[in-house]
Amino acid sequence: MNVLTISKIRDGTVIDHIPSGKALEVLKILGIKRGSRERVSMAMNVESQKMGRKDIVKVEGKFISEEELNRISLIAPEATINIIENFEIKRKFRVSIPESVEKLLRCPNMSCISNDNKEPATPIFRIEKTDNQVVAVCVYCGKKVYEIEEYLV
Repeated sequence: MNVLTISKIRDGTVIDHIPSGKALEVLKILGIKRGSRERVSMAMNVESQKMGRKDIVKVEGKFISEEELNRISLIAPEATINIIENFEIKRKFRVSIPESVEKLLRCPNMSCISNDNKEPATPIFRIEKTDNQVVAVCVYCGKKVYEIEEYLV
């Protein structure tokens, strides 16, 4: 049996149980792109007893913010976060989906007041979870967002 080994990180964050194919979105949420200085390990479409297939992201020297956690929870509601210090897991927890989010998404309804530059309406979405799917509902117009990663700001 062939085994892929990804080295441990000294200090940083490991995000596990990301739905298969969503690791690149997680990197985008973390602000990691071409030319970034962070040391990153990423595994995509790896076998998982729990999920069938999953992605994993390890970022050396990065401890994620609450806003980043909220964004990740919207696209990976089953993700687990491991905070690593001196090669040891210091904290492990599952992301929690917020009841609502502000300024994290834009409404797909172009007629929504939150898309009108003349109005001081901050985009606010109520978050619903059904059968491992997260749906964001605009509090102003009621538009439902199913493909959340497409509307992250």
